[in-house]
Amino acid sequence: MARVFITGSTDGLGRANARTLLEEGHEVLLHARTRERAASLDEVAPQAAGIVIGDLSSAAETRDLAGQVNAHGRVDAVIHNAGVYLSPGRVATPEGHSRTLAVNVLAPYILTALIERPGRLIYLSSGMHRGAGGSLDDIDWTARRWNAGAAYSESKLHVSALSASVARHWPGVLSNSVDPGWVPTRMGGAAAPDDLALGGDTQTWLAVSNDPAALVSGRYWHHRRPQKPAPAVTDTAFQDRLTDILAGLTGVTLF
Repeated sequence: MARVFITGSTDGLGRANARTLLEEGHEVLLHARTRERAASLDEVAPQAAGIVIGDLSSAAETRDLAGQVNAHGRVDAVIHNAGVYLSPGRVATPEGHSRTLAVNVLAPYILTALIERPGRLIYLSSGMHRGAGGSLDDIDWTARRWNAGAAYSESKLHVSALSASVARHWPGVLSNSVDPGWVPTRMGGAAAPDDLALGGDTQTWLAVSNDPAALVSGRYWHHRRPQKPAPAVTDTAFQDRLTDILAGLTGVTLF
């Protein structure tokens, strides 16, 4: 039995992951953005190891969230599921960062640095990361004209590279990124063509399975099959520059 922490577990893929793992007998630590959102977890909360609260668009709340997770004891795996998609303009966080960057990249980075090191880390990516440019200039969109699709694609390129960097620096941790497909969640929309159950299957498999195929690190996955990501993801110079930038933006050093 494993203990797994899942960010963004009030709906969509995160909630589906939690339900699957609970049904398999694992311990799951749930996460909600607010106490009001936590109320939607009443169905699964009684079986869960607990619920932690924190808005991932806020660096201060994300740091506090890491402390809440650590207070529950070491987890075996973290599924960095939470994410935001398109917004018509650049929405600023309390610290002044782009909300897309903060939730999709800065929060996973901070949590990775501050949560007691687990055995497995899974980061949610997207096939859209391949459409991102490889430049790391202005990743916070303070100088460029806002482009929601480009900002999202870049954020998924960056979190995939972060996952690969963690795998390189922490050989004792299995760190992987996953493209779940375009699934019918609140973010993906009801018309999304992919299957929700299949979209969450790889994350739970990587989090708890002892299948030799799952006991690998530094891979990019889609439906339990390793895929070739954009070249920047596995470029060590790109990874190192990215983590330096993220350290500067957050004030948190990972490596």
